[in-house]
Amino acid sequence: MKILKNIFRILLLCLVVIVAYMVYDGYSLYKDAIDSMPLSEKIAEIKSIDNYTKIEEVPSIYFDAVIAAEDHRFYNHNGIDIISIVRAIVTDIKAMSFVEGGSTITQQLAKNIYFTQEKTISRKIAEVFMALDIERNYEKKEILEFYINTSFYGEGCYTVKEAARKYFDKEAIEMSDYECILLAGVPNAPSVYAPTINPDLAKKRQLQVIQKMIKYEKITEERAKEILEEEND
Repeated sequence: MKILKNIFRILLLCLVVIVAYMVYDGYSLYKDAIDSMPLSEKIAEIKSIDNYTKIEEVPSIYFDAVIAAEDHRFYNHNGIDIISIVRAIVTDIKAMSFVEGGSTITQQLAKNIYFTQEKTISRKIAEVFMALDIERNYEKKEILEFYINTSFYGEGCYTVKEAARKYFDKEAIEMSDYECILLAGVPNAPSVYAPTINPDLAKKRQLQVIQKMIKYEKITEERAKEILEEEND
């Protein structure tokens, strides 16, 4: 029994050391990123891009769809969602792979503007530190605006304005509810869900998004049915 206790203590100590190292490594990545370009400068750079889309230039239902699909507790966390992270860890352990990330919209923004798409624990930790930094300095409305100007929508589009013109041949504010929900699902996997590449898969993703909107009470079932029928009008 004493031997087993000692083994357990050694294993626990090893786990603590490993976690501490990963946190340190992630924090170092975060610091390197901030040192290379402070957050305020990075945001200023984003605001200066061509076709920068202001939040007022996009129908509100688009944001309802994004929040429902990507981060339904967006307005209730400080950049990280502990519940989602725990759920993602359990899912990843079961799959023995990075199947689910548990990233909030703020974490995705951090990844989009500072880090690569590489799925490593250190990068995820750096993303957390950056997300907390973003939330300390910017309001939720601003974070949403930055997010829609740094997400990849496929076909060379990185802003909602570009995507609306590319896929629907109209300005973002002119998008119908149907188009807004369709577009909201694209950044999850642009090479798969871009309407010009896989229209059928894009519609399947749209259905997933609208189901989440119903689940999180962003829309009623009756209105969802009406929206899905818009294509046939």
